[in-house]
Amino acid sequence: MAKTYAASYEPMLTDEQWTKLAPLFLEPVRSARGGQTPIDNRHCFEGILWMLRYGAAWKALPRGYPSASTCWRRLQEWADEDVLEEAWRVLLGELDQRGRLVWKECFADATFIPAKKGGLESGKPSGGKEPSWWWWRMARAYLWGSASSRPRPTKASSSKSRSTT
Repeated sequence: MAKTYAASYEPMLTDEQWTKLAPLFLEPVRSARGGQTPIDNRHCFEGILWMLRYGAAWKALPRGYPSASTCWRRLQEWADEDVLEEAWRVLLGELDQRGRLVWKECFADATFIPAKKGGLESGKPSGGKEPSWWWWRMARAYLWGSASSRPRPTKASSSKSRSTT
């Protein structure tokens, strides 16, 4: 008999929000060789949201959520298929419609931008861990979400306008 998963956490998403997001995710398919019934997408997405909110290590994911390895595997699948970025845009759009985002204050201090060609030896962080690739994708979607304050490329930043001599 297959073991079933029973969620026991306080959801971050409302049912209305999940209704908007659910069509973006393909339903997980059970292996042809049998095994456990796949965990519902919403539960894995809630686990990923918990990780984004608290920035903890995967092993710190509280009981009641799916396993950290299951959430991580889905995160990789959804990021590779650009589903995660699209879901992020849907959520940001909803927050923007409600007036809950202040686009002028997003990443205003620019500390998320790495120095080109590195920095001075004395300026490097002392063992600080760099955010992972999916964090950068979410930050990019967040920054490009507002049409009114979207940064525009300048001629100086274009590689075509630079001299190669």
